[in-house]
Amino acid sequence: MDFTGEERITAPRDMVWAALNDPDIMRGCIPGCQNIERLSPDSFEATIRVKFSLLSATFHGQLTLANVDAPISYTLSVEGKGGLAGFARGSADVVLEDRGEETTLHYRGRAELGGKLAQLGARLIDSTSQRLAEGFFSDFNAAVVARMVAE
Repeated sequence: MDFTGEERITAPRDMVWAALNDPDIMRGCIPGCQNIERLSPDSFEATIRVKFSLLSATFHGQLTLANVDAPISYTLSVEGKGGLAGFARGSADVVLEDRGEETTLHYRGRAELGGKLAQLGARLIDSTSQRLAEGFFSDFNAAVVARMVAE
């Protein structure tokens, strides 16, 4: 499954970049995120619970940053295991475009699911992915703006 999109964030690029690399901000914005910890400057460990219609799965996995060109872009790779539900892995290229007082976050990625999750059907997977992405960007945008107001 491939996905692309963009989000306009009312904050300068440096602030958006910092938030994208802050485990506390990400923990509060990733839907179902139970825990996220930085292991090194470019890797994180996370536990995320995702609900796909009647099936819920808790994924434990690694997030790795590559091709880092701070504060402009990076590639985020994710690999997680959800026990009997299966696995998820993918990557996304994230690019921040400076627009004065605003930043446009562009993303393009690919995800793959295996195990029972892969049997749910593309339509359900796509709608769940879209719901998760919309929830993340809405919460992320609000968190960045709140941080900017607080500073």
